[in-house]
Amino acid sequence: MLETEKMQAAEGDILHDRANAGLKYPKMTGNIALAGLLIIVSIAALFIGRDPVDPVSVAKVLVSGVLEWAGGIIAAITGWRISLFWSIPHTWPAVVDTVVWGVRFPRIVAVILAGSGLAVSGATYQSVFRNPLVSESILGVSAGASVGAALAILSGQNYLMIELWAFACGLLAVGATFAISRVYRSNPTLVLVLAGIVVGSLFTAVTSLIKYVADPYTKLPDITFWLMGSFGSVTIDSVLPMIPIVIVCLVIVILMRWRLNVLTLGDEEAKSLGIDVNRTRLIVIVCATLMTAAAVCVGGLIGWVGLIVPHMARMVVGPDHKQMIIASILIGGAYLLAMDTICRTVVSAEIPISIVTSILGAPIFLIMLYKSKETWS
Repeated sequence: MLETEKMQAAEGDILHDRANAGLKYPKMTGNIALAGLLIIVSIAALFIGRDPVDPVSVAKVLVSGVLEWAGGIIAAITGWRISLFWSIPHTWPAVVDTVVWGVRFPRIVAVILAGSGLAVSGATYQSVFRNPLVSESILGVSAGASVGAALAILSGQNYLMIELWAFACGLLAVGATFAISRVYRSNPTLVLVLAGIVVGSLFTAVTSLIKYVADPYTKLPDITFWLMGSFGSVTIDSVLPMIPIVIVCLVIVILMRWRLNVLTLGDEEAKSLGIDVNRTRLIVIVCATLMTAAAVCVGGLIGWVGLIVPHMARMVVGPDHKQMIIASILIGGAYLLAMDTICRTVVSAEIPISIVTSILGAPIFLIMLYKSKETWS
């Protein structure tokens, strides 16, 4: 009980000091507004595109689908079918159902999960390593996933196998990073970062080798396009494995977010307050890595999300991880979904999402750096 009180007091001292420096944030109001923003962007993404669907038809399709799904569950359980209540007359073309439920809805779910996972991963790494310039690819997971996807494409695998290979090689790269870091125990955190840089460089070189030996007319364009990132091939079957991984990891990080406040004090202070630093760091790093791997294997390499979104969240709700993690989830989903909508609507051919996130992410980061320069000291 005494240790818990000490931790809470330490958290309060950190946040109180930052508030005295002029950092006062509307916490709950900010997250509520961000939730509304995510809903608005999601609704807009359903009817905006190369095949536009009017909002009224989208609403009818969604309500009809949900009611039919719920009616099917009730019929399966009770054997009763209330047809008058659970059905809406289909006055729209059948292609609209395909566009909304078969194409856009799975894609929106995948993009929101990827954006939320990458944002929370970046926020977690920045807290654990106490460095505001750390991103979700620091441990080599993105480079490892690139090797897995490139190998799968080179061997002619289908889209599902490309995802599995990318996920497996992403975890392999992180495992190699941890194995190297265990050899040197003088400064575990620093060695872990350096090991991630080494492993990332090695796997990047392997990806370049695969691209060099790939057929320049068939395989090489596919590998290059995947590495630039895209959610254009997402289907309901490809997004289903991603859902439990990201949601479970998000829940774990949310439950442990108060410990991230204590970790910002440093290892010695956290240990004195009763925190098992190594165990806490391992759990949150594993969760962040799994979310990054899941996002990369579905959407390819996507830059800047894990770097800039946590800073956006801090500007909206402040540095307290109890609110900042939630804000990162909401902003990450809305931000990446907005970028994806731009990619598939600006020109007739879909733009790889990493191009848009990089072009827009760099100036956004510079603006945030200027506006929040007082908080980086």
